[in-house]
Amino acid sequence: MDDTQYVRDRFSKDRYALELTGVKIEKAEPGYCLCSMEIDERHLNNNDDVMGGALFTLADYAFGCAANLDQPTVTLTSTISFMCATRGPVVFAEAKRQKTGRNVSFYSIDITDSSGKLIANMQASGFSPQKPDAKGGA
Repeated sequence: MDDTQYVRDRFSKDRYALELTGVKIEKAEPGYCLCSMEIDERHLNNNDDVMGGALFTLADYAFGCAANLDQPTVTLTSTISFMCATRGPVVFAEAKRQKTGRNVSFYSIDITDSSGKLIANMQASGFSPQKPDAKGGA
């Protein structure tokens, strides 16, 4: 099974991202994930712009898929900067690992629209618990 299908299967129970917001995993490999989301009425705020929370969900999901391919990882921090509005029709989140240490990894996630325009950027760090050694210690 390739990495993309493995991640799709592993994250298939994330009903909020997949069912409610419609996020799709386009490509995944260790330290990298590209996700997409087709914009429709459910993603729009009162100004008919894509809601920031929908974009955050897309970026957070891409981060989670990229970071968890190697080993279980939980989010330590995430900060998103919105640069401009988009109306779609499709937005993409591309998560790339910037650095990894013993237990902490750092990612940059760019959110772009169909034209390639940068809409937002998220910086995220994740924590991976140290795997116990053969003797059961840390």
